[in-house]
Amino acid sequence: MNIFNSILRPEEVVSLTQRLVRIPSDWNVPTREKDALDEVCKFLDENGVPYTKQQVTEHTYNVIACYKGNKEGKKVMLNGHIDTVPPYEMDFPPYEAAVKDGFIQGRGTNDMKGAVAAMLLTLVAFHRGNIPLAGELIVTVVVGEEGQSEGTKQLIRESVTADVAIVGEPSHFDYAIAHRGLEWIQVDVKGVTAHSGVAHKGVNAISKAAKLITRLEERIQPVLDRRNHPYCGRSILNFGTITGGTQPSTVADKCSFQLDRRYIPGETPESIEQEIQDVINELKEEDPNFNASLTMLDHIDEDTYHHVPLNTAPDHPFIPILTKTITDVTKRNPEVSTKRGWTDAGLLSYYGKIPTVVCGPGKIEYSHAENEQIAVEQLLQAVNIYFTVTKEYCDSVTD
Repeated sequence: MNIFNSILRPEEVVSLTQRLVRIPSDWNVPTREKDALDEVCKFLDENGVPYTKQQVTEHTYNVIACYKGNKEGKKVMLNGHIDTVPPYEMDFPPYEAAVKDGFIQGRGTNDMKGAVAAMLLTLVAFHRGNIPLAGELIVTVVVGEEGQSEGTKQLIRESVTADVAIVGEPSHFDYAIAHRGLEWIQVDVKGVTAHSGVAHKGVNAISKAAKLITRLEERIQPVLDRRNHPYCGRSILNFGTITGGTQPSTVADKCSFQLDRRYIPGETPESIEQEIQDVINELKEEDPNFNASLTMLDHIDEDTYHHVPLNTAPDHPFIPILTKTITDVTKRNPEVSTKRGWTDAGLLSYYGKIPTVVCGPGKIEYSHAENEQIAVEQLLQAVNIYFTVTKEYCDSVTD
């Protein structure tokens, strides 16, 4: 069903995307996402769609809006974040939201205000058309995904739930049923300072850190190379930063490095920490002058939430419905993505216990980029996909 032949007008999707893009909502804005969220509420008011505000921080809130069908049934959640990264140095005015060559340009068009606009228009279409539905559609516009995922975390805390969820991050209408989790880890190595003329009287923290990095590569990397997941790919260890020392003529008494550990289902933050700690302990036994400690940096919320993997069963009944819908709307067969970064889908899946997929308009290479933009055609396709898959799933699946 092409709802632009009956219920919506294409210009509505373009207009709402422009309205949202023209309001900055990155972490440098004093009120963060509030102004953009106020615009979301204004749009819903204009279209007679009820909603609730779920307070997240002093200035910010999530917007939760629903359509309850004429029969009881399954609940489908569409989840999108309204925050963006700062504009940095863009190729065009970041908040003009100009349309050029079939693309809307500007910060947040692709990641992911365009998808949010598509989700909101999907909801409007159900309300405006009074569409029969054996279930419920829930649209959650959340804050803080580019930071610590405060918005989706609040959904989970307050038990906002569904039977299945779509996180509309840009995927070019391929989709992910799994992605890696991530942990950032800092290792601090301590030495003893001395003048380089008597370097043997000191303990060089940089040398000890280099020894540890080499040992981690020798011990852990081969193990990770053998760990593979059909929908996530390999486990990954990356050394991202290193700092140490004060000047060339002084033995460095401190050296710290940070690493990024991308992990697959079956691994845990605890097992990741233990693997690295075991190597540190091994070096301490070999070298009485070796002194290092590690800190897990990547708790979203201390001792509660981690950037856990997404892992949805490939045989979930929602998957073939989504696949067929994408094919019917886009005239291409979607692929199951295995090469994307982390998203809020991990939280919804693991902590919220909601089978979740990542699927949205746009291309990942435009996210955070100097030339961020999104194709108008894909926004229209997104509305048709979200509308159709919601109706087909709710109407075809029964307990």
